[in-house]
Amino acid sequence: MAESLAGHLLVASPTLLDPNFARSVVLIGLHDEQSAMGVVLNRPTELTVGEAVPALTSAVDESERVYVGGPVAQRSVVCLAEFIDPACAELLVVGRIGFPMAGVEPEALVDSTGRWRVFAGYAGWGEGQLEGEIERGDWIAELATPEDVFSDDAEALWSSALARKGGSYALLARLPIDPSSN
Repeated sequence: MAESLAGHLLVASPTLLDPNFARSVVLIGLHDEQSAMGVVLNRPTELTVGEAVPALTSAVDESERVYVGGPVAQRSVVCLAEFIDPACAELLVVGRIGFPMAGVEPEALVDSTGRWRVFAGYAGWGEGQLEGEIERGDWIAELATPEDVFSDDAEALWSSALARKGGSYALLARLPIDPSSN
């Protein structure tokens, strides 16, 4: 492994057709020699936090959408928050955005956090798996920004991340979902 991709986006290549990841944008939270873990940022569900995880409504607006974080452990809840007090984070990923400490009640974090994003499940890779997928061309890495994590336009995130990378990636950003319909 050359370097950790924690804090980076993995933008799915147009050739990645796995329905779990086609046109997805994954924020990598952890990446070391043994494994990698992240959450898909652009797959909102119709469920709200109030409907799916009422225990979080003391910290998260109940009308916020729950996102599909990935195909692993989809019945588990993964949260990202923007920390006013970074000491309250288990792990920071992008600036002041990271994962809350395990076992801390959401209401205990209200004064130390701002925005939240709630995910059902996560994306995970075993040893060497992510590196192999990148080498094969399945993923395009780009440095993440706080605006990516809390984007209000999930549908446009894939295109905007590629366009920001520039060059030939900016051309890919305009590629229609079905190129044959062009």
